[in-house]
Amino acid sequence: MDHRAPLVFDTRELGRRPGALKRITRSVAAPEGLGIEVIGVPQGAPLELDLRLESVMEGVLVTGTARAPLEGECVRCLEPLAQEAEAEFQELFSYPDAGDWTRTAEPGDDAEDEERLFLEDDLFDLEPVLRDAVVLSLPLQPVCREDCPGLCPECGVRLADDPEHHHDTAVDIRWAALRDFDPADHKKTPRTRGDDPQEK
Repeated sequence: MDHRAPLVFDTRELGRRPGALKRITRSVAAPEGLGIEVIGVPQGAPLELDLRLESVMEGVLVTGTARAPLEGECVRCLEPLAQEAEAEFQELFSYPDAGDWTRTAEPGDDAEDEERLFLEDDLFDLEPVLRDAVVLSLPLQPVCREDCPGLCPECGVRLADDPEHHHDTAVDIRWAALRDFDPADHKKTPRTRGDDPQEK
């Protein structure tokens, strides 16, 4: 693990003393791919981190907040939009030998070990935790404004720019003949006895 990487942090000052605390504020360039298809943090954008590192028996508990600008497009009108992301996270980075004295022989331990994050030479890489936290905080359906009317389904014009926009009501060709139908021209003729073929 490269200690010079912007999202790698050193915990040596905590000295494995349970209860020891360290606060870190750092501004880093956002890594690539920090987002979803319609919105995300631009690569290289300033990512502000406020971290609290606490030494516990099993390792170092990291609690933090990340703030970063977002760029994307409105899912209704497809116009560009700019917002700000704020994501909170908490993760335990275990000491490499923590499993030797905390593990209990129970089913599922192997699966749990695969999900655990470990310190390496008193260093931890925050990027995977940060990536999960930021992506999960993003809106799945970002809009430029809550009441965005979107686009006209017929011609694609942005309805917010032309609130009076409308088209003449289209008539399904299967029902076109009914437009000229006049019930008065089709009065029901009274039946007389013998008209019903079932009566013959």
